Amino acid sequence: MSAKPAPTDVDIHELIAGRWSPRAYADKPVDRAQLHQLLEAARWAPSSNNLQPWRFVVFDRHRDKAAFQRAFDTLAPSNQKWNASVPVLICVAASTLTPKGEPNRTAAYDTGAASMALVLQAHAMGLATHQMGGFDRDAFRAAFAIPEDAQLIAMIAIGHHGDASQLDEALREREAAPRARRAIGETAFDGAWGEAFE
Repeated sequence: MSAKPAPTDVDIHELIAGRWSPRAYADKPVDRAQLHQLLEAARWAPSSNNLQPWRFVVFDRHRDKAAFQRAFDTLAPSNQKWNASVPVLICVAASTLTPKGEPNRTAAYDTGAASMALVLQAHAMGLATHQMGGFDRDAFRAAFAIPEDAQLIAMIAIGHHGDASQLDEALREREAAPRARRAIGETAFDGAWGEAFE
């Protein structure tokens, strides 16, 4: 199942409506040039004062199996299960200090924008991505000597769409479940907090 468009209330661009987070991945390498394209898309995301606080640590199973395994080992067990054949993991981090050593209040926001650029580029190229919060940040920081001023935000699985029938029953059900979001009025307000946008 490589296509699972969002059932939007109004039309939005296919690049956004078509992006989703599958758990079925083919055991097939991602070309290095493709990874470069994803990182280039992220590089051109907007950021406050053009500080570009995002940092991406790339783990390619087919290029450096040992490093990939160390990153994989930090995933939550529930995420390890469906990431067994994922060829690439990317750890997303944000540099939380400005060049002057002051706190960058928009670091996480800007890093989220860069991550979204990366996953939309992947979707445009026919690749699958799944962003995860479920990983042991302390273990990752220790395994890769991540500096304290880097906030570890997420891991992104990247690869080619796989066969959902190879997942266990619970994951197959989640893969096939309809996509859903909160109503716009629950998350977008009009003129005042809590006043639903209509």
